[in-house]
Amino acid sequence: MTRKNLDPKEKLAWLRLSRTENIGPITFYKLLERYGTATRALNAIPDLARRGGRLNGLKAYPEDLAEKELEQVEKNSARLIARDDPDYPALLAELEDAPPLIAVLGNAALLPKPSLGVVGARNASLTGRKIAEDFSRKVATAGHVIVSGLARGIDTAAHTASLATGTVAVVAGGIDVIYPRENEKLYRQIAEQGAIIAESPFGTEPLARHFPRRNRLISGLSLGVLIVEAALRSGSLITARMAAEQNREVFAVPGSPLDPRAEGTNKLIQDGAHLALSAEDIIHELKSLRLKPLNDTAGDPWQGPPPIIPAGDQKPDESLHIKIMKILSPTPVQVDEVIRATDAPAGDVLTVILELEIAGCIERQAGNKINVV
Repeated sequence: MTRKNLDPKEKLAWLRLSRTENIGPITFYKLLERYGTATRALNAIPDLARRGGRLNGLKAYPEDLAEKELEQVEKNSARLIARDDPDYPALLAELEDAPPLIAVLGNAALLPKPSLGVVGARNASLTGRKIAEDFSRKVATAGHVIVSGLARGIDTAAHTASLATGTVAVVAGGIDVIYPRENEKLYRQIAEQGAIIAESPFGTEPLARHFPRRNRLISGLSLGVLIVEAALRSGSLITARMAAEQNREVFAVPGSPLDPRAEGTNKLIQDGAHLALSAEDIIHELKSLRLKPLNDTAGDPWQGPPPIIPAGDQKPDESLHIKIMKILSPTPVQVDEVIRATDAPAGDVLTVILELEIAGCIERQAGNKINVV
């Protein structure tokens, strides 16, 4: 089955739904699974929020603001690609929390190609930057796109080395926001020769909480991730952890035990990451991997069977809301455990969880886990 671009009206509904308060990527897909389209889901949101305990309900993201964002993206020579569009990167689409829409500036033809993520210390040593440049150039020459985060240090070295062959920068803010400012020239070079990707709304200034979300996209786009210099507490190790959770390969360059910037990479190797002593080590490993096309219907519930529960579905007993809230805590637990603990019909429990999510009482984590806010 050939994947087709979303109808413009439905794409606008996707944008509104994805920008609505309390609706993250996982909740977004749960709503599509339940109601079939974003348009129907938008109509159901106010009632779902009230049933979840939000007295004033919840208003969907305004249509005029969504239209304005689309216009701003297009005026800046970028475009929004939906998870259901054929141009959406297949590997990224496999993630449970894949962004419903991404803004892309530059050459979108790079996105389907096999990629290697390269990240590391912002305060990288001269040796670390040289290693990142050498490895990135050779891996890129072997046919892989280099994906990184446009940060100073290792990211900058990786992008610069792969400009001529293909590089993708994933930014934490809006597609139009250049961060750090010192990389403005590199940003414009990548926009012209490579591609820039953003999940955040147009004009968003990057905050600390945006970077872990950005990191999951770097690993999600890639067959594997290379870490070059990383402290024990660093965003690079977050990227490595996310890569492992996404079933991606993790490569690490060893360093001196006396250098704090090598503590993280050395620990990764101890924990089972691939030891990367040369670019050839990475190229050899990547050759054994294949970028498999995403099945057109698997994982796309809104393209498959009819909605599970149409708008206006029957309401579970209100006491179930209280029961679920009592058994939850700030520590995430599996939804299956909640179903067993409530001893209620699974469909009713899943409906109440969705209502509580939209009301802002609980939040859903990757791995089918939930916790109270």
